Amino acid sequence: MKYKMKQTWRWFGPSDPVSLQDVKQTGAEGVVTALHHIPHGEIWTVDEINKRKAEIEKVGLTWSVVESITVHENIKTRTGAYKEYIEKYKTSIRNVAACGIPIITYNFMPVNDWTRTSLNYKMSDGSLALYFNWIDLAVFDIYILKRKNADSSYSTDILQKAEERFKNYSEKDLEALGGVVMFGIPGEKKISTNDMLQKLELYKDIDANTLRENLCYFQKEISEVAEDCGVKLAIHPDDPPFPILGLPRIVSTQNDYEYFLNKVDNSANGVCFCTGSLGASKNNDLTGMVKSFGEKIHFIHLRNVKKDEEGNFYEADHLSGDNDMYSIVKELLRLQQKMKISIPFRPDHGHQMLDDLNKTTNPGYSAIGRLRGLAEIRGLEMGIIESLQSY
Repeated sequence: MKYKMKQTWRWFGPSDPVSLQDVKQTGAEGVVTALHHIPHGEIWTVDEINKRKAEIEKVGLTWSVVESITVHENIKTRTGAYKEYIEKYKTSIRNVAACGIPIITYNFMPVNDWTRTSLNYKMSDGSLALYFNWIDLAVFDIYILKRKNADSSYSTDILQKAEERFKNYSEKDLEALGGVVMFGIPGEKKISTNDMLQKLELYKDIDANTLRENLCYFQKEISEVAEDCGVKLAIHPDDPPFPILGLPRIVSTQNDYEYFLNKVDNSANGVCFCTGSLGASKNNDLTGMVKSFGEKIHFIHLRNVKKDEEGNFYEADHLSGDNDMYSIVKELLRLQQKMKISIPFRPDHGHQMLDDLNKTTNPGYSAIGRLRGLAEIRGLEMGIIESLQSY
């Protein structure tokens, strides 16, 4: 028997423009979703989980992965009622397990979730992609957010270019840029610059070492519960995988992963292997990371990026860009044959293209671009797995 990856699809709940019936037509067998209407830090009840699960199963799909149960900022900073929030998180894990969902994804990114500076970067074929640009981030940080000492986070070259770009931006341009950087997760409450500044203040005395210890403390607490319940935990890497807005990043490199995986050596404690997030750093060897993490990979996000010399990047087609998707998928398939399991993956993000250009879509999560990515990865996987005679 040859073990293929389990095909899943990110769905943002009933308000998602891509319906569950649409997901069914992609050929994916599993759904990756969360209860976005529940405030951060509050308990996911069995009733609410089962209600969402029933919606998914009604169309013949399964809820394969929870993505994500959000980690409250008090937990990340280990301040205030952080112990209470950890206990609530444990209860949510138990409830997810009771409902038969085997994997929970989460991240430990301070303040902001994934960060981009454009949601509609125009590709040569006319499709639209997500984009990160250091100059625009500096414009946001210095001139919109007005973070104290923000200029110390950027090179002289970036500061000069940001000043020039700011002078040429209209108020509408600046408002749009601010909305993009603070976009967050679709379906969740948007934050203002004042909200962000207040949250950033919580981290003024927290460096990478402190944040790393806070993560390990949290992982130790929740992984014991998850192991008892038979649930796998998968931490998503920082996106992008380098410090921004004066905040430390601690889940960005192989050394980062080795630190907490060794310190919290528990069968439940594992990795969401996101090729897009990790691939945005020129220093990460993604195929080598698959070999290193091995059975700690509990969930997979597959997408690609194209970087320039300044470290800016856009999200490329799934099989193009800087990440060697053939080598990565081949190593993931070798891992699965060795473990005799199918690890769930989803085609992460996708270009807004074709008829979706005329629709309102969640940035990165339009239907057609991801369907193209899923089809390409499906074909790549089939070619690899049929060509390999032994593992």
